[in-house]
Amino acid sequence: MSTEKAFAKGSAAPGPVPEGCIRLYSMRFCPFAQRTRLVLSAKEIKHDTININLKDKPDWFLEKNPLGLVPTLETPAGEVIYESPITCDYLDEVYPENKLLPSSPYAKAQQKMMLEHFSKITPYFYKIPMGRKNGEDVSGLTAELKEKFAKLNKDLVNKKAKFFGGDSITMIDYMMWPWFERLEMFELKHCLDSTPELKKWAERMSEDPAVKATTHSVDTYKAFYKSYIDGKPDYDYGL
Repeated sequence: MSTEKAFAKGSAAPGPVPEGCIRLYSMRFCPFAQRTRLVLSAKEIKHDTININLKDKPDWFLEKNPLGLVPTLETPAGEVIYESPITCDYLDEVYPENKLLPSSPYAKAQQKMMLEHFSKITPYFYKIPMGRKNGEDVSGLTAELKEKFAKLNKDLVNKKAKFFGGDSITMIDYMMWPWFERLEMFELKHCLDSTPELKKWAERMSEDPAVKATTHSVDTYKAFYKSYIDGKPDYDYGL
């Protein structure tokens, strides 16, 4: 089974995961869950999706993952895997077709180091819009974000590559993409103006079939984000 509408507290638990399938517990607008959705799509893995109301989580979901986080994967054997990079690495290992991680231990380590670096950037995408909403001066934070983008741009220039792992999309590109997809929603797209290679990377990524399969329109993102910052997230927006 797959469901678009979010399951909330009091909802009936879904049945067991069918053989030959893997289940993703997700939320339609979550960038962390989108990482896993991108990998499932890129690798053409047979899966079903159960969306979760993250403000009012079902008890049966908390039994599977006491942290109550998405993305969470569940196998037909009842094995549960969570944390977005871990779910993505797991999928790449269990489903060897269309490998996304490099085979070289050093190249793999490089991607993991880059992901660790990128995890220090993601808070800016929330701090700047929230600060702006609260009437704070966010010019310092914006300058810091532009500096981080300049380092990513330099990385692409030094590698002379279209993507962060070479000339085709690899795991690191999918790990970073969801936040770039939301730049317009966060009103931060101008931060790419002085990073031409990073801007080209974003344009190439937006043409990828897995990206197209997991995206929402800017208007939909903006409407959800407004409901989110107003404290009443509409997880079913647009359905």
